[in-house]
Amino acid sequence: MGSNIDRKEIIREYKARVTPRGIFAMRCPATGEVWVGASMNLDGARNGLWFFLGGGNYKDTALQAAWNAHGEQAFQYEVLEKLDDDVAARRVSDVLKERKSHWLGQLRARPL
Repeated sequence: MGSNIDRKEIIREYKARVTPRGIFAMRCPATGEVWVGASMNLDGARNGLWFFLGGGNYKDTALQAAWNAHGEQAFQYEVLEKLDDDVAARRVSDVLKERKSHWLGQLRARPL
């Protein structure tokens, strides 16, 4: 019975956790290229990028080519901006688009 209570508490905590949302950059210092993306889960975005790039299946062919040429060690993942938790749920998508556009221009980057 005790383990059932612990399990329920763990599940409740997992569902209640707040995932960081925001804008990130993928950098390849070897080439000077920068890609910018937006995500509802910044931690998951990094994991997903590494997974698909490592498998050779990423949708952005320029990023995949740079990854293939220079390897994982040549890339840096950087969180550029986190959204405040108080951004209304109905506005999150628009805010992410606006901020991604800002960072694309600021860094002269390619979109992800």
